[in-house]
Amino acid sequence: MAERVGADEYRELLRHGTMSVGLYTPKEIDKQSPHDQDEVYIVASGTGVFALGSERMAIGPGDTFFVGAGARHRFEEFSDDLAVWVVFYGPEGGEHRSGVG
Repeated sequence: MAERVGADEYRELLRHGTMSVGLYTPKEIDKQSPHDQDEVYIVASGTGVFALGSERMAIGPGDTFFVGAGARHRFEEFSDDLAVWVVFYGPEGGEHRSGVG
């Protein structure tokens, strides 16, 4: 997760090979920046809006979505109880850019 995100907001829970699984609980403002790997988000609790580039979508528990490596994204207008599982995986630059998959 980006360097600007505090340890109290992101906790890595599992790492194996290129895969990392963590729980992200942003506080007030989502401070993350684009990541070097592809990632999958799974909303565990809370609601809000997810911005991916110029697109916006309402999110809630159970919603699952993909973000390619290097893509600008963030959570906006989210509830205080937003908790999101994050799965990072694959090579730096993402699978598509690296020619994998």
